[in-house]
Amino acid sequence: MANGQANGQWYPPEWPDRIRALAAGTLTPVAPRRAATVMLLKDTDAGPVVHLLRRRASMAFAGGAYAYPGGGVDPRDGAVPPPDRNGEDGTDGGIGWAGPPRAWWADRLGVDEAGAQAIVCAAVRETYEEVGVLLAGPTADSVVGDTTGPDWEADRAALVARDLSFAEFLRRRGLVLRSDLLGAWARWITPEFESRRYDTWFFVAALPRGQRTRNASTEADRAVWMTPADAAAGYDKGELLMMPPTIATLRQLTAYGSAAGALAAAPGRDLTPVLAEARLVDGEIVLTWPGHDEFTKHIPAARPTAAGHTTETGGAPA
Repeated sequence: MANGQANGQWYPPEWPDRIRALAAGTLTPVAPRRAATVMLLKDTDAGPVVHLLRRRASMAFAGGAYAYPGGGVDPRDGAVPPPDRNGEDGTDGGIGWAGPPRAWWADRLGVDEAGAQAIVCAAVRETYEEVGVLLAGPTADSVVGDTTGPDWEADRAALVARDLSFAEFLRRRGLVLRSDLLGAWARWITPEFESRRYDTWFFVAALPRGQRTRNASTEADRAVWMTPADAAAGYDKGELLMMPPTIATLRQLTAYGSAAGALAAAPGRDLTPVLAEARLVDGEIVLTWPGHDEFTKHIPAARPTAAGHTTETGGAPA
């Protein structure tokens, strides 16, 4: 059992009160921060496996939950190049760039070009920071091999500390970001009643040949490779705690027999944002994630008392 649920759905104990406050108009939603996360795949005899990190129980957001490597955008990654230098010298806003241009990514992700560049960079940078895998290479058709060693670790630590921008890191290494190695898969926005909110784009990518993962994140205490089906089964049994977007995307990945198959399917994926909705229905608050009925929750509109009754404040749900 996880958080009182029959499965492993992450459901913090403070959610009901925050949902009631939102319904009552006493909670003001915070603006979500843009973020990116990567479903890193590799092929095995058992089929493709995906890399998952277990967030430390002490983490303020989603502690104990399994998730993909990822994190927030760095504003420096969205620098727009001068009009006469739009990638012609092998750079794009200071970022060594290969693959579809920023305009293509802007259209795919539903943002402007600077935002698209920052989101794609966040996906690549965070994957390197958290698991040591780098989707970049010396040329537009190559990928760096071994990324281990003291010099690589020093650069990775500087990126984590934000002492080094991703653009400068790539320049130091003589590398270009391989945006063509990413496939945009889904977009989820943290519910309005959450105190920490993220507007997150989910990408799929294959582990580059010659590279290997390691748990380099201070936010995770375990790293595993699992088939999407096994991970979903662990969630269904209540053994693996996950947030709705994690288990939803894992279920989607079970349809593919190879990493290449998942990547080939990415361009056709719908990136309409998924945002939880809380509405009052017949005296209770119903929490839903559009298009994902398995996460629906029913919450008393008023807070239960010790005697099992409910209370209301000012004529509105408490």
